[in-house]
Amino acid sequence: MSDTILTIGADGKFAGLVVPALAARGAHARGLVRKPENADAVRAKGAAEVAIGDLGDTASIDRALEGVGSVFYIAPAFLPREADVGEAMVAAAIRAGVRRFVFSSVIHPVLSGLSNHLAKAPVEEAVLDSDLEYSFLHPTLFFQNYAAGWGKVVETGVLAEPWSTNTRFSRVDHRDVAEVAAIALTEDRLNYGTFELCAEGALDRHDVAALIGEVLGREIGTERIDPAGLGDAAAPMRPMFDRYDRFGLRGNALTLRAILGREPRTLRAYFAELAGATH
Repeated sequence: MSDTILTIGADGKFAGLVVPALAARGAHARGLVRKPENADAVRAKGAAEVAIGDLGDTASIDRALEGVGSVFYIAPAFLPREADVGEAMVAAAIRAGVRRFVFSSVIHPVLSGLSNHLAKAPVEEAVLDSDLEYSFLHPTLFFQNYAAGWGKVVETGVLAEPWSTNTRFSRVDHRDVAEVAAIALTEDRLNYGTFELCAEGALDRHDVAALIGEVLGREIGTERIDPAGLGDAAAPMRPMFDRYDRFGLRGNALTLRAILGREPRTLRAYFAELAGATH
């Protein structure tokens, strides 16, 4: 099997973390990016090669897969026709003679009311209906989602999200997910496994605000944003907000702890990093 690993979304804020995790293990990573101007940044993260391509362009994907032995695949958030694109990626990997396929799916892909969850199931099925070695990663919400709104929380002293302040969520640092992906791509011990990836704990917004308050040394309040006021741009996310409002999203940290051989990163430590970066 070729040692070259193709990493999809190598210039993304989440999938981009897989490239340095592979580089840390001495792996030969080829990063796939859509825009040529992002190539240098991906090389700076540790990619040995960069391929330019688009998931909707079969020819560019076929070129990117030439000489590749393993693939890390993740779909962009709320990608139109996500299941079809994922199935096409699996088919392209098979055509190219790829042996190993690591798919970053999502926690609870059986949730039929959430299109961004349900679209992962056909991709997993396509892999299962092949001879590919595989690992399915099922991460929960990422700590890194807090980064975009961190400045506003610091400025206003309020943590606000468009669902209930009382529903509970498991979360995970995507650097831990990236480390698991790198293990799956470079070792055999995760072959043919499906792995729920969560840090310890299931926190509601009051709990999260309390952690931020500990880090910042002042009280942080909580609010629920009315999703109806977010406009048309948020329309694809409304079913997700509705579910989060009623049920939250929970998982278990045991699997991640076992794979890493250490405790997963904590949300409090992540907030401390964000606070340090703003000073």
